[in-house]
Amino acid sequence: MDLKAMIMAAGVGSRLMPLTSEVPKPMVPMANRPLMGNIVQLLAEHGFTEVIANLHYHADSIANYFGECPRPGMSMVYSREEQLMGTAGGVKRCQWFLDDTFVVMSGDALTDVDLTSLVQEHKRKGALATIAVKEVDEVEQFGVVVSESDGRITSFQEKPRREEALSNQVNTGIYIFEPEIFEYIPPGQFYDFGKQVFPHLVKIRAPFYAAVINDYWCDVGSIDTYRQAHADILQGKVRVPAAGILKRTDKASVLIGDGAVIEDGVEVVGNVVIGPGCHIGCGVLLDECILWDQVQISEKARLQGCILGTGCQVGSNSQLGEGIVIGAGCQVDPGQCLGQADKIIRV
Repeated sequence: MDLKAMIMAAGVGSRLMPLTSEVPKPMVPMANRPLMGNIVQLLAEHGFTEVIANLHYHADSIANYFGECPRPGMSMVYSREEQLMGTAGGVKRCQWFLDDTFVVMSGDALTDVDLTSLVQEHKRKGALATIAVKEVDEVEQFGVVVSESDGRITSFQEKPRREEALSNQVNTGIYIFEPEIFEYIPPGQFYDFGKQVFPHLVKIRAPFYAAVINDYWCDVGSIDTYRQAHADILQGKVRVPAAGILKRTDKASVLIGDGAVIEDGVEVVGNVVIGPGCHIGCGVLLDECILWDQVQISEKARLQGCILGTGCQVGSNSQLGEGIVIGAGCQVDPGQCLGQADKIIRV
């Protein structure tokens, strides 16, 4: 049986601005590969052969990159939303395609979840819908899922304070559905799983379950989680491939993309990603930095805790402090000092 999946890839990714001003969030580089590429590869590893993705923001960049055959033996089609339809509304538009048990995944999450086991558990319980949940300490940032001992979901809490949380299990945005789910989503309108469909399933006591995952999962929804996901890849905490050469020393883990040039005397500290085609000049310091492709850094510049978009140019003897995020194509003049804090330079 051919397994089908849907990748949710229509969002804008506003919390990752200015990085997403020219690039949709699913295409943001993650260890020198598009973030969504990890989801496509994961689906392929678990036998999914037919995939549909909904698109909206910078839709062409996603469709052009992945095309109709993103992996050997896998086909992909696209559902373009002129107006955003919400999570459930977007899936409803793909009802024609999703005609058997199917998985829904976010195109902007980083995970190595065992999809095969999830689908098996879903079928074993005879579920209409299953949510993959992850146990976390900081529930304040997530939608909390409350369930009975057998996993049947009884209620939800949206970003509760820790002392008020009824569970430490949070919604990962990974769902398994039977096609009957479409009976609970009206056509042609904006509709949301979390706010509308799921509460209704709880109300009618539908066979609706939580499945706890112990695998890695990170919602790459902010600059902080974007940094953390990179660190986790470089430290080997998640089973996803990186593009380039990974080198580890006593004081650094650095991923070097294809064609990158690193001149003499460059000092690297912490977790550092150097994208394809970058040029790092003599005597540069890179401390906990993420550089996209084609970034040029001139001699003796010092960068600490920075993220630089595609094609940025940093002049010699300049200093960029903690928290600086620079959008694609920007230029920092020689000798310029940008202080610490959460200052963001937009394109």
